[in-house]
Amino acid sequence: MRKLQASRATCRVCCAARLYEEPRVTLIETATKPMLLVAAAALVDRDNRVLIAKRPEGKPMAGLWEFPGGKVDKGETPERALVRELREELSIEVCDTCLAPFTFASHEYEAFHLLMPLFLCRNWEGDVEPREGQEIKWVKASRLADYAMPEADKPLVPWLRDLLG
Repeated sequence: MRKLQASRATCRVCCAARLYEEPRVTLIETATKPMLLVAAAALVDRDNRVLIAKRPEGKPMAGLWEFPGGKVDKGETPERALVRELREELSIEVCDTCLAPFTFASHEYEAFHLLMPLFLCRNWEGDVEPREGQEIKWVKASRLADYAMPEADKPLVPWLRDLLG
């Protein structure tokens, strides 16, 4: 590993105090990991509940609850990937314009780095029906933290709780 010297922070809002406390920061350069782009949806129903799905046995992170979505294929936008994944996983039709970019998660796992944009969606066609053996639940945003989730999903919960109550 090679040590790099970073110059002083330039942010005058959140880092102002640190300009004087830590004028130089040491960064450690590490080997890069593959980046995995996954799009996820917070489907919100008329009662302001959010849909979560439990990963089925036999899949990585089985038993954990997550927001529906999946990997973005080469040449796909996150929105198009989400439209495809929601059709495949939940039998619903969503148009790109019904997906509102909300926030994202960036999380480093052992073998890869995950970047996951989360889109809000309040409009879709069809009844939500799990098609891949997953259990689903509609949950109030204030109760999402009660469900075991992958590490990448956890930081998204407070954002949804703040928005939906």
